[in-house]
Amino acid sequence: MERKDLIEEARRYVENAHGIIKNNETYDPDTRSYDDKKYVRLAGHCLWHAVMLALDSVFQVRKDRRTRIDIDAYREAVRKRDRKLLTFLNNSYQVLHLDMGYDGILVKSSCDEGFRITNDIIDRCERLRS
Repeated sequence: MERKDLIEEARRYVENAHGIIKNNETYDPDTRSYDDKKYVRLAGHCLWHAVMLALDSVFQVRKDRRTRIDIDAYREAVRKRDRKLLTFLNNSYQVLHLDMGYDGILVKSSCDEGFRITNDIIDRCERLRS
């Protein structure tokens, strides 16, 4: 897959994650949280994958996309090129991968922040690629 296509694919994953949350929304406005961890986890994994695709469009960390992701290798590559992107990456690892993807955090504002971080990373990677 060409590098330009990876950014488009990452944006498609964000749309898929948005659809997962929206179509299966069990949101309680009184508590400002979701009721079902399953869909938050699915969306978190989808967003994390979008981040990895965006990073792959700029950095050649994985030679074969079928190999497991080594977050430290990504951190090292990003640190050498863009410190702000490193901050986004560290935040996305915590919010998307751990909080949403594994823990299934139900707080809507945390999930919204996950979407914002993902879009920020994709946009920044797109600019770095140019």
